[in-house]
Amino acid sequence: MTKMMLRAAVVSLTALSSGLLFAPTPAVAQVGQASLRGTITAPADNPVVEVTAIEISTGLRRTVPADASGAYNFASLRAGTYRLEIKQRNGTRNSDALTLRVGQVAGLDLDLSAPAAPAAPAGTAEVPATGTAESGDEIVVTGNRIRSLSGGQVGSVISSRLIEQLPQNNRNFLAFADLAPGVRFIEDASGASRIQGGAQDSRTVNVFIDGVSQKDYVLKNGITGQDSSPGNPFPQLGIGEYQVLSSNYKAEFDQVSSVAITAVTKSGTNEFHGEGFYDFTNQNLRDRRPSEIFPTVIPKVDTSNKQFGGALGGPIIKDKAHFFFTYEGKRIASPYDVRPENGYPIASIPAQYQDNFGTFALQFKQDLYFGKIDIEPTDNDLIELSGKYRNESGIQNATGINAASTSTLNKVVDKRGLLRWQHTGNQWINDARLSYEDALFAPTPATDGITQFFQATQRIGNGIQRTDLLRAGGGGNFQTKGQKGWTIQDDFTFTGLQGHTIKVGAKAKFVKLNTLEQNLTNPEYTYDVNAIPGVAFNDTLPYKLQFGATGAAGQANVRSNNFQIGFYAQDDWDITSHLTLNLGLRWDYERTPSYLNYVTSAENIAAVSPANYPNLINADYNINDYISNGNDRKAFKGAWQPRLGFTYRFDDAGRFSMFGGYGRSYDRNQFDFLQQEASQGAYQVRTFNFIGNDSLNPCVPSQTCIAWNPVYLTAAGRQQLASAALGGGREFRFLNNDLKVPYSDQFSLGVRGRFSPVELEVGYTHIASRDGFAFLLGNRRPDGSFFFNDPADPGDVPQSPFSFSPNGYGSIILGTNGLKTNSDAVYFKLTKTYSAASPWSIDATYTYTQADETGKFGDTYLLDYAQLSDYPMLRSSGVPRHRFVIAGSVDTPIGVTFSTKFQIESPSYLKAFVDRSDPFTRELVGRQADSLGDLWGRRQLDFAFTKYVPLGFITDQTKIRMRLDILNVMNDRNYTDYNNSPLDPNYGQRSTYSTGGNAPRTIKLSAGFSF
Repeated sequence: MTKMMLRAAVVSLTALSSGLLFAPTPAVAQVGQASLRGTITAPADNPVVEVTAIEISTGLRRTVPADASGAYNFASLRAGTYRLEIKQRNGTRNSDALTLRVGQVAGLDLDLSAPAAPAAPAGTAEVPATGTAESGDEIVVTGNRIRSLSGGQVGSVISSRLIEQLPQNNRNFLAFADLAPGVRFIEDASGASRIQGGAQDSRTVNVFIDGVSQKDYVLKNGITGQDSSPGNPFPQLGIGEYQVLSSNYKAEFDQVSSVAITAVTKSGTNEFHGEGFYDFTNQNLRDRRPSEIFPTVIPKVDTSNKQFGGALGGPIIKDKAHFFFTYEGKRIASPYDVRPENGYPIASIPAQYQDNFGTFALQFKQDLYFGKIDIEPTDNDLIELSGKYRNESGIQNATGINAASTSTLNKVVDKRGLLRWQHTGNQWINDARLSYEDALFAPTPATDGITQFFQATQRIGNGIQRTDLLRAGGGGNFQTKGQKGWTIQDDFTFTGLQGHTIKVGAKAKFVKLNTLEQNLTNPEYTYDVNAIPGVAFNDTLPYKLQFGATGAAGQANVRSNNFQIGFYAQDDWDITSHLTLNLGLRWDYERTPSYLNYVTSAENIAAVSPANYPNLINADYNINDYISNGNDRKAFKGAWQPRLGFTYRFDDAGRFSMFGGYGRSYDRNQFDFLQQEASQGAYQVRTFNFIGNDSLNPCVPSQTCIAWNPVYLTAAGRQQLASAALGGGREFRFLNNDLKVPYSDQFSLGVRGRFSPVELEVGYTHIASRDGFAFLLGNRRPDGSFFFNDPADPGDVPQSPFSFSPNGYGSIILGTNGLKTNSDAVYFKLTKTYSAASPWSIDATYTYTQADETGKFGDTYLLDYAQLSDYPMLRSSGVPRHRFVIAGSVDTPIGVTFSTKFQIESPSYLKAFVDRSDPFTRELVGRQADSLGDLWGRRQLDFAFTKYVPLGFITDQTKIRMRLDILNVMNDRNYTDYNNSPLDPNYGQRSTYSTGGNAPRTIKLSAGFSF
């Protein structure tokens, strides 16, 4: 697309949106909205003229005409409880209350001509096939249970009751997303969480709140603010409910290739309501962690989790304007463990380093605010203004080899605002939205000073393994990254063509991406503790030194004024009363100027030229494919994404149906990868190796492979190194000039059935993701090869050519596309919704998944083979074969609500590289970890008991809430660390006592007040 075409597209979109914002034009269907359509049968002499949906809590009214057959279509309603006002030629009738869920596509037929049917027994959820009417003009009994017309989408809806009642630890509303097939919610030891779908990692996820994408374009977690943070993306009190889609979403969804989550926020109502809460637990309310028991019993580490907040909402003008505000805070001290990898005995490490091992506590603070005002100036208009502010700080570290001294001071600030106008016409709806975002992620080292990184190297049989032992000293994480900008989007829905709901939409985004990365401001010295014969633990002669330093070229703070634009069209076509097709197509485009306009420096070109680096003459790639003159890169224009789905209902009532679909969905290349090309010249990580100090991969003498001198422990010595080497020992980042955009192809097929009072679903999904981003090692040996087998050395094993870098420089790192994953899953889902007549609920999902991948799950730096095509497609190390999740609640006769959640999954899969001398091979091998008796890798059962006590003042709904959560009732120890050295006799066995984000049995006490 040319710049002229882009300008024309922006002008057109701006003109369209301006007209929609300031003129009486069409109204919206958006991500997260519900739709309701059907036919109302009436006597020929008293036909239905129009139908009005009235939201009971706010008085919001939406009116649509009925055609000659009585068909009506509400294409975009916010989730809530409604009644229908049915206007006939002679008189008006009203339905009972009906509830629409977030993202629900529902069908409801009524028959006003049929005689009244006998009432169903109390607590019976199944109902007649058609509605009935009383003889008067006042009440229509909603007899037909709402039909699902959701097409090939696979997922689940998490209701407000589930969010409120189910046991949980951190009040992250996304914690129940794993009730959807193929979705996992994962917490690490620091409390940082992520969503994962299929065989793809978290960067492929997108969350939409009130129809607005929360996508993180810079960092890896998929949602702004969630990278390496135990914080929550949104106050849980502000979420009404949300929908989780794990496969085959409609064309409205963009920038996602695995899990799409769409949430709707709460609004004020015609009555004032408020609530407050306080949650608390500490070390006295939990069992001992395994690391506090084994190998010896030690005192519990002081830990605490305090969460508190409140919400208030109500009318500004009854039926016309409402407000809602909420705040939630967190104050957490959480434990983490420092241990060597692979069960390496701490006793073998010198005493002066042993104090770095043990259990320590992290500190975290978060404040979350959300406010919303909605105005309904007419029966055809809805205006919403909302904003979110998130602020968090703390000391962060991760379970593993990193000592407490290497911790990071974390800082996250996330601000968002939304102005939305929805206008409804007779046969159309238009939704216009203007949103703003400003997200900042700024970690800094908690401690300054030299960093020491110790590794053990051992030859076992005909192979070699290296084990990480400890990183201690100064921290290395210094970054300032984020995104800021505006989005304008518009969705138009037309319902004037019988049997069709046609949606078209456009979105333009102007967002400035920003990165400043100056890691390793504290120099890091890496030691092979076995490098010196006769020395039990070498901590005096490092084999590698890495440190950051400013350079003369490039830009330290990389900024890119990105432009994104997307268009879609979607038709939900009721071909017959039994068959619905969902036909969609979208196209997305993005310009990233920092990548497209980048000019490779003359110094970089000279460094990898044949004159300076002849190793590339016979290499298996062309370095010119990675060198840019500023004009030879083009933005990807091929992101065409068909989205096709169907539902076939076997019976008139829609109780049994078959569904399926196919869809392609494009994601984005993470800016944190793309910026490295531009920033590496301004702030460079210098790498120097020292002769004879690495027993695994000895370096070849050069300007960056020299003899060790203790002066290099000083700042002056490091400057001497950088000045003496031609390129200062800095690494290169080269990006392919023809980068693709990651995408996934998704297929689904299944059946759904309603059996009073439960709903069942059985389905199959296939998801193939392609063109994932990865970094490769561009170094080659003098003959152009990656590996070299020396016949004169019978113990020679494959080694990546790290030491064969351009003279005076560090390694060549190449950025390209080509990562692949495949996921085939069969799932079974059972659902029973809570109701006042039947006060219990159940949501259960079993998923069996076979997944494979290139490399190891989540790896971006694939430096073990020359090309991505050299990596075998092996079983995924990030996806359990079996996973079962069940959640439920019940109101007991003694006035206590009991709720529970249970999850269990098969053991994790380990993968590692093995270098062998005979035969001369590098193999990627894998095996299942030895988990809990080989039966499961993770199991957790949680309970919650809630008691509401009415107080009888302020309002008749005033009450206090007392709650007891028992988390991990069976005190399962879900270990996370396993020996991943295939040559070790203990391969696959537990190597530490760390349990990641799985806490021991814990009691959480809660109290609340509401009115």
